[in-house]
Amino acid sequence: MKTTNNTILITGGSAGIGFETAKLLSEKGNHVIIVGRDENRLASAKAKLGNVSAIQADVSNADDVKRLVATINQDFPNLNVLINNAGRAEAYNLADQSKDASSIAEEEMLTNYLSIIKLNQALLPVLLKQEAAAIINVSSVVAYVPGITLPTYAASKAALHSYTTSLRLSLENTAIKVFELMPPLVDTQLSAAIGGHNGIHPSQVANEFLVAFANNDFEIRVGDTAKIYELFLSSPTDALNVMNANREAWLESVNS
Repeated sequence: MKTTNNTILITGGSAGIGFETAKLLSEKGNHVIIVGRDENRLASAKAKLGNVSAIQADVSNADDVKRLVATINQDFPNLNVLINNAGRAEAYNLADQSKDASSIAEEEMLTNYLSIIKLNQALLPVLLKQEAAAIINVSSVVAYVPGITLPTYAASKAALHSYTTSLRLSLENTAIKVFELMPPLVDTQLSAAIGGHNGIHPSQVANEFLVAFANNDFEIRVGDTAKIYELFLSSPTDALNVMNANREAWLESVNS
């Protein structure tokens, strides 16, 4: 896939992985459209970037999605790359009766899975008009191996992984290529509650993504995700134990 002269939409583009990806892609000569819920944070991100447009929208809100798609059709009809990066996660223990796992899961599934299907479906007519196009769904290492700290987030990413595979097969005879970006623990605000400061910098995710995107590597396993995946293939039990090696300490911290 070409890495320059694209028109690219990035949801969750005002911070973390989305911001670093927007920064790198704009520097490569692409026009990037960042989307985010927080208008102030979106404006701050736009001010730090070049060749970038910003649209305030919550992709989990159906009315916002309609407005976003209408803006794309009117102002950016050459859109050919969609990066679904917006996410929601809550760290908690499923055994904790003070937490409403059902409500948490509903919000995570809406943002991390259902909203992506809705936006992809709404923008397919635009993408199909382009000579070359791509959809990139950002999932996670936990799509393969769940962790106790993010139980329903992991389930939403597993659903996204399955959907992305089906979408790739469904669009294989079109001009749209479908990628899945699977980071490990990344140092972002989203991961702060589970020790995100120990994770890789989001710029590493952006850089590894760009290399794989250029090479048409459709499943992009960044950093330790590749190691966990290989371990998962050889021993799912060992992979599960590695992913949850610190579960006793984490349980003690949240229950204290």
